[in-house]
Amino acid sequence: MKLPTGLDTFSEFAILTAFAAAIAALMRFLKQPLLVGYILVGLIAGPLGLNFLKSNQELELFAQMGVAFLLFTVGLNLNPKIIKEHGKAAALTGLGQVVFTTSAGYILARLLGYAMVPSLYISVGLCFSSTIIIMKLIADRGDLDALYARLSMGFLIIQDLVAILLIFTLPIIATGGGMLSVFTKFGTGVAIAAVILALSWWLLPKINSFIARSQEFLMLFAVGWGTGAAALFHYLGFSLESGALLGGISLAVLPSRHEVASRLTPLRDFFLILFFVLLGSQMNFGQMTSSLFLAVLVFTVLVIIGNPLILMMITGAMGFTRRTSFMNAMTSGQVSEFSLILLALGVKLKDVAPADQSTVTLVAVITILISTYFFQHSDTLYRKLSPALKVFEKKNAREDALSAPPADLILIGANRIGFDFIRAFRRIKAPYLIIDHDPDIVSSLRKEGMPAQYGDAGDAEFLRSIHFSFAKRVVSTVPDVQTNLLIALTAKKENPDCTVMAVAHSIENAHKLYDAGVDYVVMPHFLGGHHAAHILERTHTDPSLLPRLQQEHKAYLSARSMLGHEHPTARQYDAGAKK
Repeated sequence: MKLPTGLDTFSEFAILTAFAAAIAALMRFLKQPLLVGYILVGLIAGPLGLNFLKSNQELELFAQMGVAFLLFTVGLNLNPKIIKEHGKAAALTGLGQVVFTTSAGYILARLLGYAMVPSLYISVGLCFSSTIIIMKLIADRGDLDALYARLSMGFLIIQDLVAILLIFTLPIIATGGGMLSVFTKFGTGVAIAAVILALSWWLLPKINSFIARSQEFLMLFAVGWGTGAAALFHYLGFSLESGALLGGISLAVLPSRHEVASRLTPLRDFFLILFFVLLGSQMNFGQMTSSLFLAVLVFTVLVIIGNPLILMMITGAMGFTRRTSFMNAMTSGQVSEFSLILLALGVKLKDVAPADQSTVTLVAVITILISTYFFQHSDTLYRKLSPALKVFEKKNAREDALSAPPADLILIGANRIGFDFIRAFRRIKAPYLIIDHDPDIVSSLRKEGMPAQYGDAGDAEFLRSIHFSFAKRVVSTVPDVQTNLLIALTAKKENPDCTVMAVAHSIENAHKLYDAGVDYVVMPHFLGGHHAAHILERTHTDPSLLPRLQQEHKAYLSARSMLGHEHPTARQYDAGAKK
């Protein structure tokens, strides 16, 4: 198939957009990441395909804008609360994967014949996992509040920070001139960044009410601020990308930052699509020899197998269950969008050959496809691999999990919903037991004198060790319907007279649980609406009740806040803004 020659720039981009929409529809139908489809569009439009893409300068400009907007929104949405929630685990898993994969990747690259500098770029490029892909997959499963998801968010932020540091420092190092020159320029960059941040943190809160009055002006101000910071850094000899990132971080003090991020997302996504299209169009398989295809195979195995293994070893050593470790590991087996940005930066700095960039891009496509498939079938994989995964779980943790004492009341999952059940258990004054798969939560509950047990409710072996025959009430706040079905079937089989309550987040899953013998299904959002309507009725007949109810609710929220609880909608909003 041949397209007309001599197309103008507008016609080229019109055809490119049509191709992108068609391929995106196909990828959605196949339930594959759109990012892979956009790279495929570049392959079709480039020299290996229809070869109609001639406006490379314009495409490179738009691609650069896409990267700048991505880093700008990353800066806007950096959330240190997630790191604080699981600081130790986030730091160890995030940095552990970076160190392991970079070291292993560098050794493998050198063995495959790469020079030192390209080996460093490639090995660093292989160590980052994709925030965009992982957040989308977790959100699609409805697991944003699951323990493994929170661990994943933590290590992703750590990795993002490492990538950000590299994006800032690599162009400085590439200028050469000796160590003194590098340190001088680095110090200059840090000083400029400090001045911009100090100015923005002092000025922006004062003018927020003025710029937020108009949505159009707010959007224009944010874009102008971000592109202005990027242009300033570029003019001073630093990378445009580091300036865009700094612009986002400096705007993060705005109360309206989430609104800015959400409004910028479509603009960012459009330009970012062109970045991935450009990557695809620049891939040249004609230059890829058998040794390069061997490198692709070796690097793919490292990312798909090596990254998950190191994460399972670290989280297992920290006392997390094998299921949590496995699910967390399943989020790490792909190459990040930051990796592609770093390699593109390396090509621009002439540190890396275009063929090396094509190698990592091909590894990214393969690992994203394979890891997506693995994650979508992670429950099946876990059931098959569970016996072998015992090696990644502390022996004393397993023994502790299998020594649960009998109790009248059993709570599985001491999360936000569990907070209210714990209070109810203490008021009932009957023997109770709290089970959770987060060792930090178990340790905290024990320090408060509560009977808490470490264990994974998704593990059939562990469930069989619980003394359900003594239980009168079993409550599960676990969000996963399959786990709740397993709990209900195990509890009812051992003790048909015990009452089982479980949580569901869809009507379909609620019916599944009722059919499996669950006595009452808690649907948090529906229950919240029912409770609010009840308050409305009470205060309508007696308005004097409202101030007291308000004070009680504020005290309740303060107690929740002290425990680090947050409403799931807030977490979903942050994840959505980051995607």
